[in-house]
Amino acid sequence: MRPWERWSFGVLSLVVAVTGFAYFAMKYLMVSDDPFAVVNHPWQSAMLSLHLLASPPLILVFGIILNSHIMRKLRVPTTANRRSGMTSLVTFGTMTATGYLLQVVTHETGLQALVILHVASGVVFSAAYLAHLIISVRLANAWTAVREVA
Repeated sequence: MRPWERWSFGVLSLVVAVTGFAYFAMKYLMVSDDPFAVVNHPWQSAMLSLHLLASPPLILVFGIILNSHIMRKLRVPTTANRRSGMTSLVTFGTMTATGYLLQVVTHETGLQALVILHVASGVVFSAAYLAHLIISVRLANAWTAVREVA
């Protein structure tokens, strides 16, 4: 995996996660003092817009790293960082599919189910991807230390 792929995926994941969590908090955890307010926070629309604008580039970079990193790692029978990588892969797919469907589903029950799935998969993806990065850094540092000793 090339450095620009790693950095762009990391930065885009951070932007999508922060804007998604912020939008969730503003929409579902805040209450406006104004009984006629359409939104609960003045930045709520901006957070949704940023979330929706950053998501397609994230999906594009994911497709690039799917080819350069993920498929290669899936061919290896065992790797040290497989569990967090597989969790990230599955939840990224779920998060992407539900995010797309949120834009087109109009049935109230289906929409509520999609919101729950989207938020849950987003939270799990964020945690799994962060764990994947931390484990990767530790493995790289351990590998560097072993090479320096040898």
